Amino acid sequence: MFATRECVQESQVMDLFKVFAAVSAMLFMAFVDCAIVNADQTKVEDFDSIQLYTLRNSSGMTVKVTNYGAIITSIMVPDRDGKFADVVLGYHHVEDYMNAVDKPYFGAIVGRYGNRIAFGKFSIDGQDYKLAVNNNENHLHGGVIGFDKVVWKTALIQGDDWTGLELTYLAKDKEEGYPGNLDISVKYILTNKNELKVEYLATTDKATPVNLTQHSYFNLKGEGEGTILDHELMLSAKRYTPVNSSLIPTGEMPVVKGTPFDFTAAKSIGRDIQVENEQLAFGLGYDHNFIIDRIGEGDGMVLAARVYEPTSGRVMEVHTQEPGIQFYCGNFLDGRLKGKSGKPYVNRGGFCLETQHYPDSPNQSNFPSCILKPGAEYRTATSYSFSTSK
Repeated sequence: MFATRECVQESQVMDLFKVFAAVSAMLFMAFVDCAIVNADQTKVEDFDSIQLYTLRNSSGMTVKVTNYGAIITSIMVPDRDGKFADVVLGYHHVEDYMNAVDKPYFGAIVGRYGNRIAFGKFSIDGQDYKLAVNNNENHLHGGVIGFDKVVWKTALIQGDDWTGLELTYLAKDKEEGYPGNLDISVKYILTNKNELKVEYLATTDKATPVNLTQHSYFNLKGEGEGTILDHELMLSAKRYTPVNSSLIPTGEMPVVKGTPFDFTAAKSIGRDIQVENEQLAFGLGYDHNFIIDRIGEGDGMVLAARVYEPTSGRVMEVHTQEPGIQFYCGNFLDGRLKGKSGKPYVNRGGFCLETQHYPDSPNQSNFPSCILKPGAEYRTATSYSFSTSK
């Protein structure tokens, strides 16, 4: 179980779990009930304790976050009749996040580089770097022990019409093969307008790739409530980045018009997913980066995606400053994992909308640069807004 804390004006009793790192580049953790902690404690030392925080707004929406992996474990939002349901996939117990088969990254912040880097290799200023390889021959989501598998420091934050949690982590030079000490801050901010905003900030002392993203799986019917194929998706993207058989972009950026990848007008996720198409075969469905339309919008927040679930009436909109969004529809879920409701997570039982730079950007000069240099800031934000429709 998690130790829990409410980000409201109530004292809560929390269990603390001891955590230790082990040998041979593998992370093993053990948990022991330790103490009662006052609710005003907000700082957590690395590998010292794991806690669960609850953010709650004035309309009753709640978001639960653990400092293990900066994972969002729950988002409770109402349907058109005011009935609340948890719309993200996940677990009740921290051990399940650590030990899950296939490592689905439920709800986590992933990095230092979200998505894939071909063969785990790249060069910066003539210097070659080799990363941990953990996805066949490629590097995925930060490596063997990425940001989803570390314990972050925390501090509660508050505004006039929002409540939040700031999580910080120092990724050290050569961690998973990356150059530079990377100092990271991620803020989860829940507003009274049922908007969850994720703000990212990072600095480095050596040039390094940075591409952080939030990896929640959504099912707007409620987690464990079957597939997401009936959800209606719109993506503000006239182009996408096709991949090869190992899901590394080819470098091309074709238009989506006339293909199963055209979500410029809302359609059900399942409508074209069985169409005979090489790209769908490579991904076992949708697992592709879409290039967000930004004509005349600069690098500010733009609408990247809108999802509507017809039986509940729930709507989620994603706004971001990022250039791309990875749409993944749970192709590797197969029913082996059981979530918070005790129901199996079936194939395509959740979808991800990961705002990001394009996959393999360190190796593709025609993609927007993801290299952060000393003296500069990596600063970006994404928001998830929830509402209902008839």
